[in-house]
Amino acid sequence: MIGFPLLLIPLAICNIIVFLMPGVALATSVFTVTLVSAVSWPVTLGDVLIALGILLLMFEVIKGARPGAKFFMDHLLSLMVFAGAAAEFVLLPQFGTSTYFLLTLLALVDFLCGIALRARRSARLPAAEAPAPAPVPVPASVPPAASVAESVLLDPAEPAPPR
Repeated sequence: MIGFPLLLIPLAICNIIVFLMPGVALATSVFTVTLVSAVSWPVTLGDVLIALGILLLMFEVIKGARPGAKFFMDHLLSLMVFAGAAAEFVLLPQFGTSTYFLLTLLALVDFLCGIALRARRSARLPAAEAPAPAPVPVPASVPPAASVAESVLLDPAEPAPPR
């Protein structure tokens, strides 16, 4: 799951609908929801794909924000998904719809969020990921701290001055 671009799922479903089901349009109503205001809201196939894409974008951002993420592979796959979706949107007339444009836009947001997360992580590395500082050489004439502390504790206390 780490290296799999989740936004590929709604884009692949859209490709399946366009290429394998030519009689089905993205504007086809899947079901109708009656709201409290008594208005009927027809939910289309395109609406379902966009909602799925938004949910998967949330999981992509969460996946990219975790520590130890495989940033390079995630960025590369996100860029490839965006490039493929943008190419289909621009070059193929079947994909020139608002639904596919919004799915392509979600892929772009995924890619840009990954870059922003990576830049932010590089700006402030946690102590566990920060490179260890170089050890400071200690001159041989300096006694170890433990022996200095012991000698201070063993020194007799100075008598208090009389009042």
